Amino acid sequence: MIFLWVVVGYLVILMSISIWKSFMVKSQEDFMVAGRKVSTARLVGTLLCTWMGSGSLLAGAGLAANVGFSELWMAAGAWTGIIIVFFLAGKVRRIAEFTVPDILELRYNKWARILGTMVIVIAYTTIVGYQFRAGGFVLDLVAGIPMWQGVLLTAGFIIIFTAFAGMMSIVSVDIINGAVISVAVIIAVPIVYFHIGGSEHLTATLDPSHFKVFGDKNFFWAMGIFLPTFFLLMGESNMYQKFFSAKSEKSAKSAVVWWVVGTIIVETALASLAIFAFSHFNNLPSASEFFLSAEQSERIILHTARYSTEVGMPLWSGLLLIAASVAIITSTGNSFLLTPSTNLTRDIYQRFINPDAAGQKIIMMQRIMVVLLGLMAYLLLTQFTTILAMALTAYTMVGAGLTPALLAAFIWKRVTVAGGVASIATGMGMTLFITVANAVMMNVYGHQLLNEQYIILPAASASILVLIIVSLLTPHDPESKWGRFYTKDASLEKAIETT
Repeated sequence: MIFLWVVVGYLVILMSISIWKSFMVKSQEDFMVAGRKVSTARLVGTLLCTWMGSGSLLAGAGLAANVGFSELWMAAGAWTGIIIVFFLAGKVRRIAEFTVPDILELRYNKWARILGTMVIVIAYTTIVGYQFRAGGFVLDLVAGIPMWQGVLLTAGFIIIFTAFAGMMSIVSVDIINGAVISVAVIIAVPIVYFHIGGSEHLTATLDPSHFKVFGDKNFFWAMGIFLPTFFLLMGESNMYQKFFSAKSEKSAKSAVVWWVVGTIIVETALASLAIFAFSHFNNLPSASEFFLSAEQSERIILHTARYSTEVGMPLWSGLLLIAASVAIITSTGNSFLLTPSTNLTRDIYQRFINPDAAGQKIIMMQRIMVVLLGLMAYLLLTQFTTILAMALTAYTMVGAGLTPALLAAFIWKRVTVAGGVASIATGMGMTLFITVANAVMMNVYGHQLLNEQYIILPAASASILVLIIVSLLTPHDPESKWGRFYTKDASLEKAIETT
């Protein structure tokens, strides 16, 4: 019962902050980008919390339990992407828009904005869906609440929290969430390691492949889990929206440095904790290889928190780890629900339907979009068996559909409007085609056309190839299209904008 009270208490604290912050929301800029006043510390917290979602807590941990430290190839894709993003953060903040589709239309055209919005809505509602499922896991574990009820309760909380104050509430609570996540995981790892017997126990109970660079797989498999997170991170709309929220270019760049350090530490700790706990629980006489199935292994961290005393953790440490799990689930769900609602409001409604809308009308429309997308996310989660499958599909949608055209806007002057639009359409279309074909073939033949972790290979390759070929076959774009992405001179920017 004490675990349930910790979960409820933590959620009450988060919701109270959101309600308090809702009274401070006066404009579209407040709701979407927190008034562009976010400090470096708060930006680090919210970037860390957004990335450390159920993809890490459940999918990554479950994969680590089954394949060992080679799971870190999946995490390393994000680390590498963050390092590259360091060189873009200042430029992104300087442009000072609201959304990634804003950037896409600025560099390409309205069709790039529309297609980019479609990519984000599909991918991000999928990611929100598995946060709902993760919340169901937690409530089932700590209170015996049936999964479907737990999923609905989680969905209700995340939707209401996000609708109150948008980005302003998210950045306010995420510095708390980030601290709880970091402390809980870092404390748990050494306690569990030494309690179970250290390296002697691990080598005696785990397959030797758990300690190899590629596990019992190969380089091709490693790239299959590395590339989705790598491409996703560089096109991650939450990240760009939060850079737009920073108070300055310097704050945005400084935050990226601390973000990559924090992500490396926490994700490595999560993978280690999953492996250590797996070696203990799955070798108990009563275990019956409980965690060897993909769906069950995804709960290894939650199981460790709930039964913390069995792995030598004091009760307070287990309670802290449960609170960290709640922080991971809610912070990611909030951010990934806010972004597509911002896109639909800003990039569709305000851009094409009601250009004169402003102020409270925009805020109300976005709150309506939060609710509708939350319902869509709930429906999407029923279409996948595991969280890992949902995560890799969503990562690929963004990585292949958005990242090539988005990066090209910042680093390749020769990219053209036609090349960018064709790239987005190709990456999104290829991902959707293979995903639908997988579902059909699984129902008819009992096997997939291509495993989710490998969809990124043909989808991203086709997107990049189309981007390059179409751009080279079409005329150069005028400087009015690309100039703002390459200059630091404010007067020159203004001159370019007026041409």
